[in-house]
This record gives sequence, C-alpha cells and structure tokens, in this order.
Amino acid sequence: MKTYRLESSITVPVSLREAFEFFESPYNLARITPPWLNFRILTEERVQMREGAEIRYLIRWLGMPIRWKTEITAYEPPFFFVDEQASGPYAYWRHRHEFKPTESGTIVSDHVEYALPFGPLGRFMHWLRVGSQLEEIFEYRRKVLSETLTGAPTAR
Repeated sequence: MKTYRLESSITVPVSLREAFEFFESPYNLARITPPWLNFRILTEERVQMREGAEIRYLIRWLGMPIRWKTEITAYEPPFFFVDEQASGPYAYWRHRHEFKPTESGTIVSDHVEYALPFGPLGRFMHWLRVGSQLEEIFEYRRKVLSETLTGAPTAR
C-alpha cells in the first residue's frame, strides 16, 4: 500500500488556547472546508472532543456522497490531537493537528498520512486528481483560517 504525506502550517495571531479551541470543535471544520465538498457533520449528539470520540461526516466528491467516520486516537490539549479514519474513502488516513506557541501567535500544523484503496488504480487517481485536490483543500483551509482568526479578509 502506497502511503502519501501532506504537511501544512500557518501562523495565526491568536493564543495557543484560542487556536486549539477553534480546532477541537468539529463544527468549525465546515467553516474551513471548501464549499464544493458540501461538508456536513452527521453525528447527531454533540461531540465532546476527547480520545475515543467518533465523528461522522458526509462529503460530496465528484457529485457522489461519501460517508466518513473518524475517531480521535490521541488528545493532548492544547498541543495536539489526532484523528484517524474508522471508515470512509481512504485505505488509511491519520491526521495530526499540532499547535505551538510563538511570540507572534500560534503555529497551526497539519500532518496527514494517507493511502488510497484499489492499488494501481488508487495510485493513478492520486496522481490524476486526489493529491492536488488535497493540496487545494488545505490551501483553502489556510486562507479561511487566517481570515477567521484574524478578522482580515483574504483573497480567494
């Protein structure tokens, strides 16, 4: 199984606590996800972020609805948490969210390891579209996060 990595970071001018609190609410994920994914949380009960918490989502990719369930497998506030796919579109998905204080605010970093199903077809799809699409999603996320946490508009 071919595993890929995606790294993304941004410095936001807010405290470590504020940055972590924004991300530990799964309901903010819809705010920083591109609208074309039609992201929705399906979990009916209010999600209490903690190790073992499960969150169910629905996205649309190429017009197809895709259900996705993640589990929080590590949770060390306010420094990091990890979500891993329990079921969904990937053969493997592990996303570590890290938060580091600096003099100018907080560095918010995403470290994603993932693999696609279907062997050679999955590798082809990664080359054709999935890899670049994930980069676009995290670029959108950085722009909107900057806008949201600073109050300053960014070009889209």
